[in-house]
Amino acid sequence: MRPVANPPNPWSSSHTELLGEAPSCELQVYEEQAKSIVAENSSPDIPFRWSVNPYRGCFHGCAYCYARPSHQYLGFGAGTDFERRIVVKTNAAQLLRQKLMRPKWRGENVVFSGVTDCYQPLEASYQLTRQCLEVCAEFRQPVGIITKGALVERDVDLLAGLAEHNAATVFVSVPFADAADSRAIEPFVSLPQRRLRALRTLADAGVPVGVSVSPLIPGLNDHQVPAILEAARDAGATQAFHVMLRLPAEVHDVFRERLEAAFPLRVDKVMSLVQAMRGGRSNDARFGSRMRGEGARYQLMADLFAKTAKKLGMTAPLEAVSPSPFRRPNREQWLFGDGGTE
Repeated sequence: MRPVANPPNPWSSSHTELLGEAPSCELQVYEEQAKSIVAENSSPDIPFRWSVNPYRGCFHGCAYCYARPSHQYLGFGAGTDFERRIVVKTNAAQLLRQKLMRPKWRGENVVFSGVTDCYQPLEASYQLTRQCLEVCAEFRQPVGIITKGALVERDVDLLAGLAEHNAATVFVSVPFADAADSRAIEPFVSLPQRRLRALRTLADAGVPVGVSVSPLIPGLNDHQVPAILEAARDAGATQAFHVMLRLPAEVHDVFRERLEAAFPLRVDKVMSLVQAMRGGRSNDARFGSRMRGEGARYQLMADLFAKTAKKLGMTAPLEAVSPSPFRRPNREQWLFGDGGTE
């Protein structure tokens, strides 16, 4: 597949224009000693307060990824750089342990992959997500996971153990039922059927699982919603949600370039429908609007999703259990940890 170009970085004073085809890009890994690992969310559109992201950038290369512009704050690009220049927070588990040991921490739900996928390919060797889950298991810390990575099934032992305390839920993101469509838009993710197989593994082990049909892209994948939900239900999913396609800043250019390469006859239709659902713009950043669309065409998509999910007995994501099952290790373990202060 032709590599995606890096749109100009608005935070950089220079930009290079290539004459001819861009060269293929090799993976570059940057190891980082992060200062913190648990990020607090203040957006009213996101149903969780705390998140953990062990990686910056994502090898999966999904053309629609809303997190692409965040890479520019590192001096990288939002296109190929986001996919092939990956920052690894090698001390993620240690920082998480310190956070959970602090007296003010009350065991609120922590979501993995709020920004980039915690089960992208580098996780197979670095195992940062698994190390963090080991810490969570020790504390009975409730976790939620959103991922496209079939690698999540590797950690079924830890997730099943947490689930015994109502402390784990996993959502697998499957925006396409068609394998060819998936490969065209999210080129380095495991195919939909493989993701669903991982979902089945987790469900069989007693882990509550759901499916995220996100993003919904009008004129491209909205007609596949019933097939996705039915396949996910058959794989054990009991919950489902969707988010409308978001095209902030440079994501618009990356997505359109990929769309033109993969579906040249659908580009104008898809982009026109997106703008119709965003008040004439490609993106609507307002709270309360950015995760959904507007107008009759969007309502048809949303109704199709809601009616199909209801027919299949699938609910919207459930709130984390209250009170939290969180508890700190016993006194002997505490002495060997870093309690820290706040």
